[in-house]
Amino acid sequence: MAFLAIVIGGLVFGAGDQYLGTIHAANAMGWWSISVSLLSAPWLILPFLVGATQGRPRRAAVAGLVVTLSALAGYFAMTLSPMEGVHFSLVSLRGLLGTNQLNEIGGLVCGPLFGWLGYRWHARRSWLAAALVTGALCLEPIAVTVAGRNVGRSGFVWAFEIVVGVVVGTWFLVSIRRHVGLDRLAPNGTIR
Repeated sequence: MAFLAIVIGGLVFGAGDQYLGTIHAANAMGWWSISVSLLSAPWLILPFLVGATQGRPRRAAVAGLVVTLSALAGYFAMTLSPMEGVHFSLVSLRGLLGTNQLNEIGGLVCGPLFGWLGYRWHARRSWLAAALVTGALCLEPIAVTVAGRNVGRSGFVWAFEIVVGVVVGTWFLVSIRRHVGLDRLAPNGTIR
């Protein structure tokens, strides 16, 4: 049952991401919705959050992979849907899959990795997991700029993503410090 919820959540996430990237012309949301849709960090945070709900590392990695593949399936389904003005065909599916190979390979690698990191965060308050999630948020604008893929991106969205990264990083730091502090307490309340 839990994996069914993970699959459904992934499908909704992927379809929502694709839809968000196409609604700018239809309403007053403006071009920032495209920039939000193009963010990579949420695609890493999704398997991290799912992995953090799992009780075993292998299950967390599998859950991370499942939610990522489900999100990709939702993204592709929305892309090839009548809502996007497309009539589904095997040729269009093959073309979509062929043009998204970097995203697909990235999902196969990063989905299980970030699912496992989510488990590591949940189980041990791993500083590495916290640093990678914070880095994904704070450093994405720099990485996209270095890769030369920043044309048409919203500076506001990037600034907001960095602010969210700083807030999340601060929360991680406070949680790690609190966790370490609690680990040092003996059952009777004294410091070990």
